[in-house]
Amino acid sequence: LNEDLTEAIALAHDLGHTPFGHAGQDALNEVTKPYGGFEHNAQSLRVVDELEDKYASFRGLNLSFETREGILKHCSLARARKLGDVGQRFIERGQPSLEAQLANLADEIAYNNHDIDDGLRAGLLSIAQLREVPLFRRHHDMVLQAYGALPHKQERHETIRRIMSTFVEDLTSTSARRIAESGVGHIDEVRAQPAPLMSYSEAMRAEIIELKRFLHAQLYRHHQVYRVMNKAQRVVRDLFAALFEDLRLMPPEFAVVAARLEADEGAEGRARDGRSGAGPAAAALGPRVDRHVFADAVARPDPQDRALAPELEVLRRLADAGKGKYRRLIADAGVAGDDDRGAADHQVSGIDDVPLLFHLVRLGRLG
Repeated sequence: LNEDLTEAIALAHDLGHTPFGHAGQDALNEVTKPYGGFEHNAQSLRVVDELEDKYASFRGLNLSFETREGILKHCSLARARKLGDVGQRFIERGQPSLEAQLANLADEIAYNNHDIDDGLRAGLLSIAQLREVPLFRRHHDMVLQAYGALPHKQERHETIRRIMSTFVEDLTSTSARRIAESGVGHIDEVRAQPAPLMSYSEAMRAEIIELKRFLHAQLYRHHQVYRVMNKAQRVVRDLFAALFEDLRLMPPEFAVVAARLEADEGAEGRARDGRSGAGPAAAALGPRVDRHVFADAVARPDPQDRALAPELEVLRRLADAGKGKYRRLIADAGVAGDDDRGAADHQVSGIDDVPLLFHLVRLGRLG
């Protein structure tokens, strides 16, 4: 594998995500449907192709085709037809590069484990509940057998680091075997495969599916989380409406683009452009808006928000749980002992996946 390409894809793959994760994306997609809808992967591509303005002679970052294609994890067929060469894979239904496949799976390992960590730290999940999941129970039993009773923080971290190590070891060994058995020697051969070559074993995939079902039922659908996300969606919808209505509320760099597109296309130009379907009003809702707009909503709630005070406290606890958790997880994880670079605090952008990606490459010696 090309390690630089893997890192570049991981760094950029979530640049276009909305505030508040998928809840924010659903809300933004809803309000932008008249203008083509919103897809965060397409917006990630738009950030690096159009919105970054470091260079005088061209727009964007002038990234390689392989990086740009790897960023585009999902894409509707209609949008793929507008994206030129990077959309061709979706039209032909080919496989992404091995580096893009790895970034996708590293993202999955990251969010599954830090969702467990967030749920426990916020008090929305308990160890007893998680022991209903065989994957968690097996690794928790290892911790109890090795150390006996531990403080809750150590018990949680020791269990999660073992789960992470199991994911990484299974993924690297299974992927290396599948790559060797396939005999691929060229990217075109990778694309022509009937399924991704980077993969977990069937047994591990079944355990991960069971874990996801548990998290979906017990955490993502938790009534306190649901009420907070409902509030978050209202924040995103209201922000989009305000930005769309009055360009002066946008940061200057987006307001200039919106005015130009409005002159070319009319009012719809404020919300979209022809390539990505997401324009200045959507772009102004960047991935780090969430902490600021929610802090403002918590500080000055309107009357309809007062009933959500307990749930807003849950949000504070979730935010606190997120601070530095990757630094702790990666530092503690058995697969990460030789990385002296540490890990960034968790951000929506996807930067949190990079240390794990390096270990996936190095541990399995896939490239």
